[in-house]
Amino acid sequence: MNLSWLLDFQALATSGNFSRAAADRAMTQPAFSRRIRALETWLGVTLFDRSTHPATLTEVGEWFRAEAQTILARVARVPDEARAVAASSSATLRFAATHALSLTFLPAWLRTLETRLEMGSIQLVSDVLQQCEALMLQGRAQFMLSHAHVLVPGRLDPGSYLSVKVGTDTLIPVSAGNGSGAPRHCLGAHADVRVPLLSYSDESGLARVIGALRGDALEKCGTETVFTAHLAAVLKSMALDGRGVAWLPVSLIQDELQDGRLVEAAPPDWRIELDIRLFRNQATAPPAAEAFWRAVDLSLA
Repeated sequence: MNLSWLLDFQALATSGNFSRAAADRAMTQPAFSRRIRALETWLGVTLFDRSTHPATLTEVGEWFRAEAQTILARVARVPDEARAVAASSSATLRFAATHALSLTFLPAWLRTLETRLEMGSIQLVSDVLQQCEALMLQGRAQFMLSHAHVLVPGRLDPGSYLSVKVGTDTLIPVSAGNGSGAPRHCLGAHADVRVPLLSYSDESGLARVIGALRGDALEKCGTETVFTAHLAAVLKSMALDGRGVAWLPVSLIQDELQDGRLVEAAPPDWRIELDIRLFRNQATAPPAAEAFWRAVDLSLA
């Protein structure tokens, strides 16, 4: 159905005269008549009684007159509503953040920024790094917060995406304690004993880092992957249950390290120092997003 047919219908319903309505609609009468017929065919009903002069609306035509007015009024409001939705969307800060940082770093970090900037609404998607990167590449997120390492590049091209270091973290292998302060499982302790490893799935950014920087060492020290998940929080639960060694960010396990429920399961040189970085597209963002980026810059000065 063509919306202009509704305007044709209204013109004829007002005048009852095909010639006059056609002139009002700036077309020939035959063309106008064909459009009215097309509308009736689409609806499957007769809207006008053509046996009278002027033409009069049928009963269903009277009903459709009110419906046509409602439809046209609704359509007329759409541009204003679309602009309102766009304005609301541009004022919303859209974040993608990895699961671990969503739980630990993000809330406190946002509180510090709120002292510099009055923030509006925030939309957060918490996911594995691979999905967070996809949201950025699709333009569905304005910012991405994730762990990063200079030797392990991600999928966001530095030529198109800016990033700033907003924090630090340390990735360490840990195990449940044995009750005397030592780890129940330890990397490299006995070459003839295979160490159960709690691993990240390939979608995880931490899996990329561990594989690139410690993959060879893990193979040499005789580890065996016994459990795989993409959430650090899940691996933490399995480690606490004594199921094996898990590489976890210190930000996620500070309390457990302090009270001895988790113990470092390798010498200090196995640790991996990480940046916490905020990414954005280089293209100009809506005012609210640009203001947020400036506030981040000021907080780092």
